[in-house]
Amino acid sequence: MSVTATARITAAADGRGSTALPVLESEGPLALRRTRSPDPAYARVTVVGAMSAPLGGDRLAIEVRAGDGARLTVDSAAATVALPGAGPDAVPASYDVRLRVGEGAELRWLPEQIVSAHGSELDLTTRAELAGTARLVLREEQVLGRHGETTGRLSTRLTVRRAGRPLLDQQLAYGPGAPGGWDGGAVLGGHRAVGQLLLVDPAFGDRPPGPRLLGPTAVLTPLAGPGVLVTALAADARLLRAVLDEALEGLLKEAKVLERT
Repeated sequence: MSVTATARITAAADGRGSTALPVLESEGPLALRRTRSPDPAYARVTVVGAMSAPLGGDRLAIEVRAGDGARLTVDSAAATVALPGAGPDAVPASYDVRLRVGEGAELRWLPEQIVSAHGSELDLTTRAELAGTARLVLREEQVLGRHGETTGRLSTRLTVRRAGRPLLDQQLAYGPGAPGGWDGGAVLGGHRAVGQLLLVDPAFGDRPPGPRLLGPTAVLTPLAGPGVLVTALAADARLLRAVLDEALEGLLKEAKVLERT
């Protein structure tokens, strides 16, 4: 039996330099827990899987709203494993992430990996609506197959709008049924882990960091707006995370320098 569930998070500045969580609604396999943040200015919410999901046919969604001036980090306790549905007639699962970030607010969306198990089918959609002075740090990582198995079918779409205008619209697909060449030398080249890191910061203004390689399998691309996108490949999840963490650390430093000038 498939599951339909939506979890909701709303963060609001409390006027005293901290962030409150007036809405924290869990549903189905999406359990939300307020956890300790290393920075007291940020509220932190961790998504804890309450059951195996998504399975074929499941319809899962998370809605996150960071109100004006709020600072929020959302992460997860473990990787999300997409699993096959029961029976030959199982339909693909869907996971819909909807993010809204208000004026002067900052959202750090840092979940663990999506693992595409053999035989699974998952459509992952992430949509972000940002105010003109909003900041967003977004990391998405996909691992194609568990240890010793081939991948399932995984499609992802990341859409970001800032101040009502498109900033990024990217769609990727892997596994059976994906367009030909997805596993060839021009795309994955034998790697099993792929990730994206997006940083949108008004400090970049019209002078975001220039395009550059971040090693043999990672690249930084400036966007037509105050943002940059890092795309990386790696042999496994651990190596992928190391590349993205290093890139994020460097980009946050660059943004702080620009903010002071």
